[in-house]
This record gives sequence, C-alpha cells and structure tokens, in this order.
Amino acid sequence: MLLKRMFTAPDPGRTRLRFAARAVLGIGLAVVVCGLAGHSLTGAVTGGLAALLALFTVADATVRGQAVTTALLPAAGLPVLTVATGLHTHPVARDLAFLAVVGAGVYARRWGPRGHSLGVFAFMMFFVAQFLQATPGHLPELYAAVLLSVLSAAAVRFGLWCYERRLPPPAAPAPPGGTGLARVTTRQAVQATAGAAFALGVGHLVSGQRWYWAVGATWWVFVNTTSRGEVLVRGFRRVLGTALGIGLGLAVAVPLHGAPVPTAVLLAACVFGIFYTAAVSYTWMMLCVTLLAELLYGLLGVLHPGLLALRLAETGVGALGAALAALLVLPVTTHAVTDAWIRRALRCAHACAAEAAARLAGDVRADPAPRAAELEQLLPRVRLSVAPLVHPLNPLRGRGRRARRVLALLDTCADEIRGLVAAAADPGACRDDRPAAGPEASPDGGPAAACRRLRAAVEELTALVGDVPPADGTAAAPRPTGESAPAHPHGHPHDLERAPADPADPSRAPARSPLVRA
Repeated sequence: MLLKRMFTAPDPGRTRLRFAARAVLGIGLAVVVCGLAGHSLTGAVTGGLAALLALFTVADATVRGQAVTTALLPAAGLPVLTVATGLHTHPVARDLAFLAVVGAGVYARRWGPRGHSLGVFAFMMFFVAQFLQATPGHLPELYAAVLLSVLSAAAVRFGLWCYERRLPPPAAPAPPGGTGLARVTTRQAVQATAGAAFALGVGHLVSGQRWYWAVGATWWVFVNTTSRGEVLVRGFRRVLGTALGIGLGLAVAVPLHGAPVPTAVLLAACVFGIFYTAAVSYTWMMLCVTLLAELLYGLLGVLHPGLLALRLAETGVGALGAALAALLVLPVTTHAVTDAWIRRALRCAHACAAEAAARLAGDVRADPAPRAAELEQLLPRVRLSVAPLVHPLNPLRGRGRRARRVLALLDTCADEIRGLVAAAADPGACRDDRPAAGPEASPDGGPAAACRRLRAAVEELTALVGDVPPADGTAAAPRPTGESAPAHPHGHPHDLERAPADPADPSRAPARSPLVRA
C-alpha cells in the first residue's frame, strides 16, 4: 500500500519532482559553500539543516512573501541558537527554555505560513544545538554556517530555479480561527508544551544524552496537524516510518561506517525522498528522515545498532506524549476540523468547474488555473484531516466508508478538473473530435463528458457533505457567464453551474455532514 501510494500519487506539473530536485541542489550548494568557507563537519551539518528548513518550511502564497520569510529565518533562529548553546551546562534552565520555544513555535502558527516557518526554524535551531552538543565556542562558526546556507538556499529558490513565478499562487490553508482558548493555535501551543514536557521527562529517563529525540518527535507530530485524530494518526505514522527507517539503516547506514562518498550520495537521495514524499506519505517521509539522521551519525562516528534502538524508543516516547496531550489537554475534536476542510475543498472544486465551463463556453476572462492550483493544495490537507476516519484501526466503520467515498469523489473532481484546465488552455481542445486532456479522457470523452462526470461527482459530494455558506475569508464560488455568454460554436458545456446547487450559496440551509456525526 505504501509503495502503491508513493508511485501512483498524481504530480500535476511535476511540482513534487521539481520541489525535491531543487532541494537537493539548494542543500548541496549550502554544504559546498560551508566547506569552501572552511567550516568543520559540525558547521556543515548545521548549514545543511538550515538550508533544508529554508526550502521545506517556507510556504507563503507569493514569491515576495517567501523571500521575506526566508530573510527573517536567521532573526528567529540565531537568538534561539545562542540561548541553547549558552545553557549547555545548565540542564534545568536549558529544558525550561526548550519548552518555552516549543510553546512559542506552535503559537506562532496563528500568524499563518510565516509564523509557522519561523516557529519551526527556531525550534530546530535549539534542537540542532542538542544534536551537535554545541557550546558557546561553536557560535561564530554556527552563525556563519546558518547565514551562508540560508543565502545559498535563497539563491537557488529565488534565482536559479524559481518555478513558482510561472505558477498560480498556492493556497495557504490555515487552522480555524477564534479567540482565546477557542483559537486552535492557542490550544495546540498548550498541548505541544504539555506533550513536550512529558517527552522531556520520560526521555531523560530513557537516555540522559538523546532525550531531545523524544521532544523532537512530539514537536513534529504537532506540526501541520489540528485535531486529536490527526495527532494520533501522525504519531502512529511517525513511529512506523522511524521503525522502517531503522531497519533500512541497519542494512545500509551501519555497514557504511560513515564512508564519505557513498554517504554523500545517500544523503542526497534522502533529501530528495523527504521533499518528494512529504505531500504524499508521512510514513515514507519519516523513513527518509530517519535514514538521513543515521547517515549523519555515521559521519560523526557514533552510529551503532544500540543507538538506533534508542532512537526508536525515544520516538515512541515523543509520540505517546503528543497523543496524551492531544487527548487530555484542551482537545480539538476531529469532526469539526474534518467538516471544515471538506467543505472548503468542495467549494473550491465547484468554483474551478464553473470557471472551466465558462472558459470552454467562450468566456476568455474565465481562468480555472488558480482555483485548480488551490484545490491541489487543499487535497493533501483534506486527506490529513480525514486520515483518522479511514485508518484501519478506526472502529467506526460506517464513518470510515463515508470518508473513503468523500476522498474518492474529491480525487475524481481533481482528475476531471485537471483535464478541463488543460482543455481550456489549449484552443485545439475545443474540437468535437478531440478528447479532454489528462488521464481522465475516455472514448466518449471531451470536455463535455468531463463536465458531466465532474457534475455528477460534485452533486454526490454535495448530497453527502451538505451545503454551507462560505467560511470566513473564503469567497463564494465565482459564477460563470454560462447564461449570458454566447454558446460555443462547437456546443461545449457552459451549463455546469446550473447542475449542482452552489455549495457556497448562503441562501441554502446549513446541513451537518453525516461524515462527522458522533
């Protein structure tokens, strides 16, 4: 199942492939620059991690926003790095500072993608100081490594390979709002701090040297999750991916004994795997992360089977801490989060279909591409929120079946929309003897048939999920000019908007989704 999902997952525009290839280039350049600057292995590792974070976590909707966030990373990370190294010989103060960084880093998500990126970078600077056992004497080299590596990553991302300039701005899904403890980011900051405190305490009992692995596991389980169900599933997948990565490490990393050339090649492969699988499978990504860590420990000369067993134990402690915190400390219910994401994806699918139909009907002002890009960003978030319902261990089989049907229908919508967008962008696709572009084309295909299939999928989704007014900050689906635009000379569809009821129509009464009933 993992292999099938890995190699059959769609990659429109080869975005994931480019994302991964650019990461290898950017991180490789950062490590080379650190080497040319005369940095030690400690500096090169710190620089490589800084470049990885700069390329992986920065997700603003515009290139300008991404550049600003990237420039702010050192401002968030270097003070934390200074504190972490300065408290190296003061364990109690160090641990309290670490917990404060955890809470602040999660709370920063309330400011959207930029807050999230800066929070992750700050946390990882504290983490890498523990990983490398850095002291104040290392700070000049670490400062230089971070700055050089962020600059190198930025040079690749915004200069050498800025493919985002040719793409519509992606969506920036954010947790639901609220005030005080009703705000998800506030609740999760408290949860993450409590979970990290548990992980820190138990992690120290397991190992006085590698305790920070448990805190790191708790932190990363909370990243990009919202509900308690998501946290539980993410924790399970983290432990599973770590176990698989340790098994692979015993066969690959341990026998290498840190040999430089093969280790460098495998490190590049791991970086590619992390970026390529991140949007598809958290288990696969964790396998790559675990193998990367093992290879780094091999370079540092401390890798052995006992260390790998310790890593698995600390990861389990961290996942347990996250699970307990999500269940017991200000829990965020799964059903509310799942319902919100599904409805947002449905509104986006409807709007994109309407734009595509209008474009095929002859309205040159209609453009489905931005909505299609938004849907591609929303689908992984929907899958993450629904994951607890479709997990094999979920005892609520009825809800699981409905959740799988919702995911299948959303995938159908995405497939048909990809074909319609391609057809709308290709004037030659508006000929009756040409099928719709994309994998969904069929012998009775063409844009008209694709619209019929899409209409059926949207209607079934609307019936299954229910109709709601648009969420705050989400515009209602734009209406195509189907009624007023002249009919296309070849009779292509321009009546898609009339078929399914607009799920963003505020005149419709809200309906509670059967998918999320307790």
